[in-house]
Amino acid sequence: MAQKAPDIYDLCVIGCGPAGFAAAMRALDFGKHVCIVEGAELGGAGVMWGALASKTMWEIAKDYAIANMQDRGYRASGMSVDYCAVRRTILQAAKEKQYQMLSQIETYSPERWDGPGSLTLKNGWGRFLSNNEVEVSAADGTSERVKAHFFLIATGTRPRSFPNILLDQQRVFNSDGILNLQCFPGRLVIIGAGIIGCEYATIFSNFGQTIVYLVDHAKRVIPYEDEDVSAFVQDNLVRSGVKVIHSAKLRNIRPNADILQVVLDFQDGHSEVIEADAAFISIGRTFDRTGLGLENLGIDTSQAGILVTDENCRVKDNIYAAGDITHHPALVNIAEMEGRYAVKHMFGKKRWPLNYQNMSTVMFFYPAVAAVGLSEKACRRQKIPHRVAYYSNALCSRAIAMRSTHGFVKIIVSDDEQQRILGMRAAGPQVSSTIMSIAHFMDQGKGVLDVLQSIYPHPTITEAIEECLRMLLGKSVFKPHAFPEHLQIRSWSPDIDPNDEEELPVE
Repeated sequence: MAQKAPDIYDLCVIGCGPAGFAAAMRALDFGKHVCIVEGAELGGAGVMWGALASKTMWEIAKDYAIANMQDRGYRASGMSVDYCAVRRTILQAAKEKQYQMLSQIETYSPERWDGPGSLTLKNGWGRFLSNNEVEVSAADGTSERVKAHFFLIATGTRPRSFPNILLDQQRVFNSDGILNLQCFPGRLVIIGAGIIGCEYATIFSNFGQTIVYLVDHAKRVIPYEDEDVSAFVQDNLVRSGVKVIHSAKLRNIRPNADILQVVLDFQDGHSEVIEADAAFISIGRTFDRTGLGLENLGIDTSQAGILVTDENCRVKDNIYAAGDITHHPALVNIAEMEGRYAVKHMFGKKRWPLNYQNMSTVMFFYPAVAAVGLSEKACRRQKIPHRVAYYSNALCSRAIAMRSTHGFVKIIVSDDEQQRILGMRAAGPQVSSTIMSIAHFMDQGKGVLDVLQSIYPHPTITEAIEECLRMLLGKSVFKPHAFPEHLQIRSWSPDIDPNDEEELPVE
């Protein structure tokens, strides 16, 4: 028998992206009545414009690039690609996930569900009137008020804009406007060589229809990663035809009738103008707190930026926040973890402390790059003595069989008897899965000997991890002395070079 929506909800979630949706479902697990407020797209940027959409595009581009290869005994002729068809596939993937989310919300709506708890979706934008009431304004101008005992702010972030640059989302666009393109641009300038910029440079270069310029103010792409990882990513971009421009800052984009003039200023004093058909601004994301009514909660809104939370994801009293708007990396897995944790704290459920140390991440370049734990640079910055083993996929049997040997495994361990695993970087096929085989051991504080108690199946990409760890013990099948370009061991301690620390650029 259907139930009636409560006058006061147990929880009101503002924003139905990864954090908000995960939080609402965890509250439902506890038999709570939840109101979900979403003014734009279900799934947020994580589904519609970000992770899911961009990775769908990446998969299509990767498949197209592989089909165009001529080193595998076959050759496809007459290959062509239609951006509008690609766009339809991306939208189909995003809508598929959105309707899965919507179907679940409707399944547990008060009108349908007669079990404990319920989910109520209200389309509109929430603004706090007090710490127990929000006003929800719909697109048609109507509004209503929602009361709840707890609130979770999970509104996500939006792409950061560039001063004095007009985004028309047609020729000059950010990640929210990528699907507004109606065809592949002949020449595309990407401003920003962080993860998103490099991912889209990879995508458009893989399709082979666009000349891509990748511009950044830093001296190398992905500047926060180790030098060998950055060099690996850049070399692959250049190999794919991307023109990488370093130490340059965007001054202006001048739109003309048929083309754009992109004006760049370099650190050495000279300037350069690039003619392009489209420009993609990718300089990070920011939290837009305007319109949320945070001032009515006594929360300082004078400074832009994040919402600061405590170790329980609480902003103040009964107000919580999770996801990109908090002070942690903007990753879907972190957003979901925080949303679920916040709900457990609200309702006094058993929980383990949040652990951000070993968060795995995958950068969808070509080939993909995965990371977990500390980098060499982070170890040096923290003055941690460590050893590093580097194992190239050129010696991995499965990678050889796949004809995909351009990649590596790099594992960082403590320089002591335990050789506790501190971090891993890997590139090549299947790294999105193999990275977790090490992340689990890291969470348990395990060392090299602990991991090697397991026997890895053959032939698999994970054997490169096994051999990389064996090298640290001097027991690998293939020896660094025989393959110095592919196998390497090195160590570092503060006593060797106490000043070995690269200054990072400020975003």
